[in-house]
Amino acid sequence: MLVSFVWLQLAPGPGRGRTERKKAPQTAGATMVLIDPGHGGQDSGAMRNGVLEKDLALDVAHRLERLAQKRGFETMMTRRDDKWISLARRAAAANRERNCIFVSIHFDEGARAAATGVQTFYAAQQAPKSSIPSWLPFLQPALGEPGNIESQSLAAFVQEAIVARTRAFNRGTTAQQFYVVANVRHPAVLVEGGFLSNDEDIAKLTTEGYREELALAITEGLVQYRDLAGVRPATLALGDASPE
Repeated sequence: MLVSFVWLQLAPGPGRGRTERKKAPQTAGATMVLIDPGHGGQDSGAMRNGVLEKDLALDVAHRLERLAQKRGFETMMTRRDDKWISLARRAAAANRERNCIFVSIHFDEGARAAATGVQTFYAAQQAPKSSIPSWLPFLQPALGEPGNIESQSLAAFVQEAIVARTRAFNRGTTAQQFYVVANVRHPAVLVEGGFLSNDEDIAKLTTEGYREELALAITEGLVQYRDLAGVRPATLALGDASPE
């Protein structure tokens, strides 16, 4: 079963899932943002009462693309409609770029209905030289590499911006070896924008206004990271900068 799942996620899949690049007005320090709406096609992700994670993720991704372009970013998306894209192809799309920021959009579900809030993940170690995926740590030797400061800092800026703008419960930033962030060679984060299993969260997420605020907050976090990385790359946060 494990072998079948790994093959499914690493298989190239149909060619129709190629990423599409969109230009933005160039500004100082402009950077590529590769936006990854989670799930898609037969993979709906979390669901509740007809609300599907894959649809919310795609909606927020399109909003994020529009807002990011206004702030001078060039953008790409791993999918622009309801299609399934393997995890390997999502990561590979970022790795084909010389310089980019990778943002994967997701929503959560909890075992308890009370579970709520937003969280941003990054990988403690990224893009190992070994061909073994870094989300299978039991198959890999110890990497022994320094902490992932760039992605950790990006996660802190994005999380702080989301909490400040949406007032959602702050679940902080967490290092987790999710495939799509662990196998990207650029700064990469995975955002969990709320719980479909929570009544208050899903009520907000099903409104266009809140999804726009969420996309705007992510954009603000990207801009803060870009501006700091461009001016003082050695001073990126060493710890979790999210508010208490």
